[in-house]
Amino acid sequence: MKLITRNVDYCIRSLVYMAACKKDIVCAEEMARHLNMPRPFLRKILQVLHKKGMLKAYKGKNGGFKLAVNPKKIFLLDLITAFHGPIKVVEHLFKKKCCPFTECCIVKKKMDKIEKYVISELKDITIYSLVGCKK
Repeated sequence: MKLITRNVDYCIRSLVYMAACKKDIVCAEEMARHLNMPRPFLRKILQVLHKKGMLKAYKGKNGGFKLAVNPKKIFLLDLITAFHGPIKVVEHLFKKKCCPFTECCIVKKKMDKIEKYVISELKDITIYSLVGCKK
């Protein structure tokens, strides 16, 4: 299981770029060129972020994208779940049914603890903390 897939990596890098950029609206072509990403792939990622309410999209000659949320309020956890859904270290299923030993399973208890730790760490990382911007 990967938490930081290519989608999430490009997402993080583009949001950090936008947060650090002096421009209000940044075009996808500029970001793709500067960050060395395929423009069509980046546009799909930016559209997902737009649908999730993290970006505003502007069409036309001077169009592009703008952060719709303060970089201090965009958490790594939000980005990962936007692309992959909730984080689950392990699902306790056996033949598509809930494991009958879930209540007493030591592995489940350990995995739940790891999952909570990972989620709490991802909640602490913001785009702002990655860019060090003063927006």
